[in-house]
Amino acid sequence: MESLKYIENNKKKFLDELLDLLRIPSVSADPKFNDDVRRAAEFVKEKFDEAGVDSSEIHETAGHPIVYAEKIIDADLPTVLVYGHYDVQPADPYELWDSPPFEPVIKNDRIYARGACDDKGQFYMHLKSFEAMNASGELQCNVKFMIEGEEEVGSDNLGVFVQENKEKLKADVILISDTSIISNDHPSITVGLRGLSYLEVEVIGPNRDLHSGVYGGAVGNPVNTLCDMISSLIDEKGRITIPGFYDKVAELTAEERAEMAKAPFDLEAYKKDLGIEVVKGEEGFSSNERTGIRPTLDVNGIWGGYTGKGAKTVLPSKASAKISARLVPNQDSEEMTQLIIDHLMKIAPKHVTVKVTPHHGGEPAVTPTDSKGYKSASKAFEAAWGKTPIPTRDGGSIPIVALFQKELGLESVLLGFGLDEDALHSPNESYGVFNFYKGIETITWFHKFFAEAGK
Repeated sequence: MESLKYIENNKKKFLDELLDLLRIPSVSADPKFNDDVRRAAEFVKEKFDEAGVDSSEIHETAGHPIVYAEKIIDADLPTVLVYGHYDVQPADPYELWDSPPFEPVIKNDRIYARGACDDKGQFYMHLKSFEAMNASGELQCNVKFMIEGEEEVGSDNLGVFVQENKEKLKADVILISDTSIISNDHPSITVGLRGLSYLEVEVIGPNRDLHSGVYGGAVGNPVNTLCDMISSLIDEKGRITIPGFYDKVAELTAEERAEMAKAPFDLEAYKKDLGIEVVKGEEGFSSNERTGIRPTLDVNGIWGGYTGKGAKTVLPSKASAKISARLVPNQDSEEMTQLIIDHLMKIAPKHVTVKVTPHHGGEPAVTPTDSKGYKSASKAFEAAWGKTPIPTRDGGSIPIVALFQKELGLESVLLGFGLDEDALHSPNESYGVFNFYKGIETITWFHKFFAEAGK
């Protein structure tokens, strides 16, 4: 295809543009970066215009804007709706980065920067694939793009945009690159995602910080109490102890679990990569099953009292923690959030007051492997990688997949190209240069095969 020649001839240009985008600290969670988030949206719109879309716009929301663009060749042709996000996670702690998080560097054939993989590097592949096909005159399907700036804080305003623009967003499939593959030797397509319940708990004791010598042993310590409460949430077998937590969990059959087990997984390499001696989790399940088909509950952050240098003998007045639960099919995020809140309130001892604040959540989703979209994606991998991809279930959450199913009646194809070593949400996030280019090529093949499959 001429498109592939265009990609080959413009590799440096594509990469340089991505590096420019990565230099913009579009952290949606921190208001001090609001201007930068806006600047990233403007950058994305500009690149869509340069690539030759019919129209583009920066759609204002109650939070950060959504960039929408489209190229309609013929209303009778199939239409692909591409979703991605230009916002990124906070880069803290900065001191753990080997290089500044918003000054991208390339070493060992990897791009190091916050957002390199999640999701700037991945959504930008779609823009460049479109540019290549459009410039070569080989685009044979309509393409719509919806790139948001709030995915990392829950996509609250995306739902409003989708509900208010159903006609504009009409399509035959949704294409998303915000997931990973097993490895470059074993490409895969994610067909299942876990849902999410995210909340913050605050435990309040005395009306002020106290001297730990004068009051210690006579007044309840909120940090100790919070730790006790948290430790009671999971038993020695790795099971979550909240009553009713597993009531609606979809259990896989022995045959389905056997199919999952066919995906290559090197436990020793897994432990070595993470620098751990043993893995831990729910008894009776493999590591892949624990992250793909089982619900979890984790503390994402905990604080209270004195955390500065040196010593300060204080009995803190309050302690806090951020807690997230990953959910599996049949578990409703609002229902599970309330279940967790009720349990935390119930187990709180009388010497403290507990306040729980829900943040954001999302629903689990499973996508079919017999759809035209999935089959086109599988053929695209075969054409670009020379291998048939393995269907896998991913431990992460993309709440908008369930939203798209509900509001638009569309299934999503999760055509991601990240790797476990990309360190998403962590210091030294990276994305392989090979994966960036190979992703552009694979997406190009997808559009070709999807167009050929017809409406």
